[in-house]
Amino acid sequence: MLKKHPSGLMVLFFTEMWERFGFYLLLGIFSLYMIAGNGEKFPGLGFSESYAADIYGSYLALVYLTPFFGGMLADRLLGYRKSIYIGGFLMGLGYLGLAIPTMTFFYLSLFLIILGNGLFKPNISVLVGKLYETEEHKHLKDSGFNIFYMGINLGAFACNFVAAYLRIKYGWGWAFAAAGIGMFLGLIWFFIGNLRTPNLKAVDKISPPRPDDMPVSQIVLKLFLPIVVFASIGWLIPDNVFGSDSTDAFIMLSLPVIYFYLNIWRKADKEEKEPIAALLSVFAVVIIFWAIFHQNGSALTYWAKNYTDREAGPAMVKVLSGAGMVEEVSTVPRSVTVTGPHGEALETKMGPSYYFDNYKNELPTGVTEKPDDVQQSDWDQLVEGDRGNYGILQLWPTELQASINPFFIIIFTPLVVSFFNFLRKQKKEPTTPTKIGFGLLITALSMLVMVVAAVVSGNGTSKASTAWLFGVYSVITVGELFLSPMGLSFVSKLSPKRIAALMMGGWFLSTSIGNKLSGVLSGLWTSFDNKAWFFVTNMGLTMIAVVGIFIMLPWLRRVVDNHHSSQ
Repeated sequence: MLKKHPSGLMVLFFTEMWERFGFYLLLGIFSLYMIAGNGEKFPGLGFSESYAADIYGSYLALVYLTPFFGGMLADRLLGYRKSIYIGGFLMGLGYLGLAIPTMTFFYLSLFLIILGNGLFKPNISVLVGKLYETEEHKHLKDSGFNIFYMGINLGAFACNFVAAYLRIKYGWGWAFAAAGIGMFLGLIWFFIGNLRTPNLKAVDKISPPRPDDMPVSQIVLKLFLPIVVFASIGWLIPDNVFGSDSTDAFIMLSLPVIYFYLNIWRKADKEEKEPIAALLSVFAVVIIFWAIFHQNGSALTYWAKNYTDREAGPAMVKVLSGAGMVEEVSTVPRSVTVTGPHGEALETKMGPSYYFDNYKNELPTGVTEKPDDVQQSDWDQLVEGDRGNYGILQLWPTELQASINPFFIIIFTPLVVSFFNFLRKQKKEPTTPTKIGFGLLITALSMLVMVVAAVVSGNGTSKASTAWLFGVYSVITVGELFLSPMGLSFVSKLSPKRIAALMMGGWFLSTSIGNKLSGVLSGLWTSFDNKAWFFVTNMGLTMIAVVGIFIMLPWLRRVVDNHHSSQ
């Protein structure tokens, strides 16, 4: 199958694989690192879950907002390959900086990663699209992006096992350092691949701007400065209109960027106007997908940590122990009632569903001193009264749940590609916008899985089976494969060549806004006593997007057909 694709695809495939190894390694442990307190073997930052969700959403929002600027710089000044080198280097430095456990390096490192991703992410995707502009390869563009997308998820799958081992064995810093090493390995591969694959250099061309295109100096004056001003206003607005200063600032800074894209559409000539309008419309709709999907690093991580039965069976313990990836927590006797941190009485029982983790972050093995949030009388009863029932539970690490999604992508990608190839041969393949619409519908159904999980587990009264995590990720992965690589392909197909990277930056702008919304929604996690209603809310928002894109489908199909006929 790969023989039919351009040779540069595998260079970009493995470069992106290593870059995503570092990116998703960070995401897999990011929330866990922020909420880890001083009671743990390796302390983290000790943030509350709601504050950690706000930081997580803000980081993801900004990391996908900067591709707008990275695309513009590549289109006008740097070119695509140079942008990838610079961006990858900044990201590698950022990951290594997170290994230094100070708040200064924490925020500085996130800043470097945000800048680096802005230069790296849109431009490697644009290069993939440009490899398929020849008559020989243009009909393979959708499947090419599916294959490229599988490379992303090979890195995303492997990284969490590395993160779990290093985090449990040596601490958070070693895991972050591994992300940086992965990024630099990706740059080395990209450098060697460029030496051996001349067609990558051939497609790395800066298109000359049109006379009416805004020069970079004016973009800085008319866009960058307004972004700074609007963000400052949002941050300083009293009483947090949208829940937090960071959310207010992000919404405000997004307004000049959205206006900039609308202005591109307004000034476009007749030939470009409808394709740009179609792209902007799809960008708006898929915001909801990213708002739901990227809760895997926040709300679904909280579900995995606190609501999922993570006790490892004998076979799994044997495998994970050999790999140094077993977490151990202390259980309490059947008959002891322990008082929780808010004065509530917690009836505790032996078994995988009831352990200290129910009301406190996981305790390390061999606890000999009373935790601060346990009353002395309860502790005395534990130590003196029923010591024989005091035991150890062995759990699989929380971050491994982040590998379920890329695992399914690796399994499902060949199936989805083959399915669409079969439909193509039958002349029944859906258009790219139709695939995106079905992707949104399938994403809505994935939230129904979690609604059932919350109901079946009694809203956390008993720990939910790991099978529910596999269930939700299996469904949402199919939705992702219908939507995310197809979105990249859609942008590549319809974007005017002179602003290809800039429009790819627009796709990542929609991702950015959705990611910030994912943090806002996850920040509501603790306010939903009944978690089923949290997932119902997510499903309802996604169905609104589903209705929107299916209403637009006839128009989107016509735009795609007209654009193809004019090529």
